[in-house]
Amino acid sequence: MPKKISNALVNIDLGELSKPANTLIEKISDAGVGLFAPWQIKRVAKAEAAAAAAAAMIRAESEIQITDLQRRAVHRLVEEESQYQKNMEGVTAKALPQLNENADPDSIENDWIVNFFQKSRIVSDNEMQDLWSRILAGEANAPGTYSKRTVNFLSDLDKTEAELFTKLCGFIWNIGELKPLVFNFEAEIYNRHGINFDSLIHLDSIGLIQFNGATDFLTTNLPKRFVVHYYGRPLTLEMPKDAGNNLSIGKTLLTRVGKELAVISGSKPVQGFWEYVKDQWNQYLPKPKTE
Repeated sequence: MPKKISNALVNIDLGELSKPANTLIEKISDAGVGLFAPWQIKRVAKAEAAAAAAAAMIRAESEIQITDLQRRAVHRLVEEESQYQKNMEGVTAKALPQLNENADPDSIENDWIVNFFQKSRIVSDNEMQDLWSRILAGEANAPGTYSKRTVNFLSDLDKTEAELFTKLCGFIWNIGELKPLVFNFEAEIYNRHGINFDSLIHLDSIGLIQFNGATDFLTTNLPKRFVVHYYGRPLTLEMPKDAGNNLSIGKTLLTRVGKELAVISGSKPVQGFWEYVKDQWNQYLPKPKTE
């Protein structure tokens, strides 16, 4: 009979999972993180056992005179571990369908897994669980993609900040690497999506971007002709010199943590932004060839 996981958030037949999914579950269990029975005893079962032992000690010491405070403490322990268990299983269940056929969960460091679930177990919001699941799946697909620093950072990121960062990521272009192009933070195309001076200052203060309101950052040492992309849509640029060209990319840069999170932010292209940037770089558009 196929093994089955089932709780309020999870209903997965382990017998029907892909090999990478099975491997990830086994890897998580091997790292000492209690997830799905029968792979490993659930954390909630451990909590219940600890609670029972505590109650027994109290009975022995006080001849069954357990105080209301002690009862509440035992109850809280069980309820808290149950919620943690539900959250961990929810994040994992969301991650499994995102695994690639060539995913390599075995190569994830055990310390990384333990740290990941210590941080993600408190996350019950559905949308934030989606974000955590993309990190778990991304690390399984390519171990080493997400640093502990990024995982720890995400644990302190609230939902409003995550949503704001996702909005900023809607303005990211691929120019050799990911670059959020904010040329004028007072422009309507940014402001209608919540991107303005104050929001950029905040994203800078929490460590997702570098923001310079006075001058533009540059991408340097560019060739004569090259192609940049906005969500896969190309734009060809032609610079004045044969080599060593510089290109203004606006007033923001992603930090290392920002780069890692931008990939799984769930952002979508902003309507009209490709045309907006094309106009900003109008002087670098290839000139039509004349007969």
